[in-house]
Amino acid sequence: MKNTLIGILFAMLWASASVATKFGIRSADPLILANVRFLLAGTLMLTFGYTFANSEKTLPRGREWGQLAIFALFNTTLYLSAFVLSMREVSAGIGSLSTATGPLFVIVLSAIWLQRSLKWNEALGVVLGLSGAGLATWPLLQNSFATTRGLAILMAGIVSVSAASVYYARISWRLPNVLINGWQVMLGGIMLLPFTVYFADWEHTRWDAQFWGAVGWLIVPVSVISLQLWFYLLRLDAVRASMWLFLCPVFGFTYSSFFLGEPLSWHTFVGTALVVAGLYVAQRIRARAKGFSKPAFDAEKRERI
Repeated sequence: MKNTLIGILFAMLWASASVATKFGIRSADPLILANVRFLLAGTLMLTFGYTFANSEKTLPRGREWGQLAIFALFNTTLYLSAFVLSMREVSAGIGSLSTATGPLFVIVLSAIWLQRSLKWNEALGVVLGLSGAGLATWPLLQNSFATTRGLAILMAGIVSVSAASVYYARISWRLPNVLINGWQVMLGGIMLLPFTVYFADWEHTRWDAQFWGAVGWLIVPVSVISLQLWFYLLRLDAVRASMWLFLCPVFGFTYSSFFLGEPLSWHTFVGTALVVAGLYVAQRIRARAKGFSKPAFDAEKRERI
């Protein structure tokens, strides 16, 4: 019951990122919003981790810096910056729906990483899921609630975070969750900073209550709380953890309709159902597949070492 409640809370908070981002980019350039969020969130998490958390308070050592940098690059710099950039051209509901397709990309990337063929059930799940995402997106493209460029940026981010999930599962992390999270967000913000300084529109950015409200929500409920919940679920079982992403489109479309007035249609409901069905088909088999569990990741890693 405890893990179920944690999974539901994670989905509720993670799905809210799209709507909060939509509000934030009304006041600021997306790169500025992203970088302020990363640097402040990283500072807060590291301060908490090294001051108050009951955990081993050590700095990363040796190769850990490289591992954190790689994880940060894919999980924060590339994924979240792509996500916030895409929100200028994609509806918040589609942003949440895209998050749910992440496990499908994880399946494909894991198969490539482990050099094994996709099972037919997994291939069917991928086809169903991506078809559903396309169906839900199609009317929004026609009604100017999404653009092809925005969708391409969003999908590039999803591929990046899926790669980050596969990479995370293959590392035997010594640091506690709060420090891994803090360092990867901070490093991700540092790596993004040069691009923000050079490319962002600073002139038209308004540092108003809407901006700081969006930043605050993205930092505390999303970057801090939901990511801590996600890492907790990942460490329990990486396969089952991704199942909670099923709920993100449900919460996401609810939020986007209520707060932003974005349209819902039969395409939305059928497309979301196809995504969930695809995830169920693929993940049900994947959970039984020895090569996809985290223990199997660890065993293979030990064999290669």
